Amino acid sequence: MPCNRTGARLRPALLSAAAALAALTALAGCAGGGTAETGSSDNRYIAGDGSSTSYEPDERKDAPEVGGESLDGDAIALADYRGDIVVVNFWASWCGPCRSETPVLEEVHSEFADDGVEFLGVNIKDDKTAAKAFEQSQGVGYPSIYDQPGEVVQAFRETVPPKAIPSTLVIDREGRIAARVIGETDYRQLKGLVETVVAESGGDGGDSGDAGTG
Repeated sequence: MPCNRTGARLRPALLSAAAALAALTALAGCAGGGTAETGSSDNRYIAGDGSSTSYEPDERKDAPEVGGESLDGDAIALADYRGDIVVVNFWASWCGPCRSETPVLEEVHSEFADDGVEFLGVNIKDDKTAAKAFEQSQGVGYPSIYDQPGEVVQAFRETVPPKAIPSTLVIDREGRIAARVIGETDYRQLKGLVETVVAESGGDGGDSGDAGTG
């Protein structure tokens, strides 16, 4: 519906103020109800509902070849983990759900350390000092790629919405995306997803089997 509007004549003294008000009103009416991002911590991400999806081996897509510099300044790439199962977690220090799920990630990381399961974080849209302080205070025991521009998460955009953090992926030993969680994960959910992929190869890097849906 057009936003143009015809009203009664205004006296010259009121014309300027009325025109300004009309312009603001028209802009608001034509905005279509959209919400602009303010850049605050409440608007930088879309909170997922924690739902998970698992993919059968013949449905899996190769994970993109991504890499960068870790928060400690070391070169790091997803390809470095080929042959292992990799849990990739997208996070930021300003994200509340990221903070609350970190103990879950650490617990599962520790539990599957002897099964060829590695964890890799991707820290996005964050201040490096704040991110490193988060890692230290939370006792994170695995590295994270520092992805301030969001390039790594964009590479995964066909699987994970770039603004949906936290999000977690499980990548199988062949470098394919086996499962995803959009939103905060919990211990039972993440353990189940990882167990399924570990069981496909009997924990020793063998051939893949079937995967279920979480």
